[in-house]
Amino acid sequence: MRRRQQPPLGKRHGLDPARLRLPEDGDWATIRDHLVERLPRVPAERIDQMLAEGAIVDLDGPIAPDAPYAPGGAVWFHRDLPVETEVPFPITIVHRDDDLLVVDKPHFLSTIPRGQHILQTALVRLRRDLDLPDLIPAHRLDRATAGLVLFVITPARRGAYQTLFHKRLVHKEYEAIARYDPELDLPRTVRSRIIKERNILRAFEIDGEPNAETRVELLERRGDLARYRLLPHTGRTHQLRLHMNGLGVPILGDDFYPEITDRPVDDYTRPLQLLAAAVEFTDPITREPRIFRTTRTLQAWTDPDGWAAGPHA
Repeated sequence: MRRRQQPPLGKRHGLDPARLRLPEDGDWATIRDHLVERLPRVPAERIDQMLAEGAIVDLDGPIAPDAPYAPGGAVWFHRDLPVETEVPFPITIVHRDDDLLVVDKPHFLSTIPRGQHILQTALVRLRRDLDLPDLIPAHRLDRATAGLVLFVITPARRGAYQTLFHKRLVHKEYEAIARYDPELDLPRTVRSRIIKERNILRAFEIDGEPNAETRVELLERRGDLARYRLLPHTGRTHQLRLHMNGLGVPILGDDFYPEITDRPVDDYTRPLQLLAAAVEFTDPITREPRIFRTTRTLQAWTDPDGWAAGPHA
């Protein structure tokens, strides 16, 4: 297996530098000219500034502003980061050993850098705060969902733990708060075909062979609300939210289903009442059984008035 080339720049804020390979068939006079064409969203003045500061490098070090184009070469640099609003909620450590880190992610915090969320993500925060630069997630939770996320500490163990999730060898249990419907016959298993297209916010259920399966159970009722246990057999994007919506009991705080709600990025009121509550698997290294349970509860169940008012209340 080809070994990954070691970047000549170290991590910044827990993030690796960007790597750009220079095409073999290029007729640019300088590397600078190529970068201006290759990176249209970065102003030419900013590229000139980075070159002057020595912030764009190759394997021999900083690239001169007039360095000739080098077909087949590569350059590294750290991208400018977007301005982000701090997500003011802590990440709780549930378990840590030499190989695994298990945390309780709060609502509104993405698992990994993506789009406008870079520093305010669980991965970057944990790499920085725990001084674990090689930390990598074994799986993901979306930004709106709270609960358990497993990260791999030891680089050599990444594949073993990530494979557990890819092969559906992890038993996952979620909890959700939604409207109580006395006509809804539970428990039941919901199966449907879900598709998610790039650059489209929502996923959709369509006709066809099912590719998503969830068991839905009623745990308890309190007035007009109910607490549900959701046991996904598959892991399609927004699967649990779509299946609950399809049953006529959308999860409280859902900004996508049944309708998209335009929420400002710094609005932390009424979080989605979906919680990754437990994960269970056989450890691929030790062969011992592992089970982890969340330390969190869903606020709409324990404090409905506080949930409606928002976490700052």
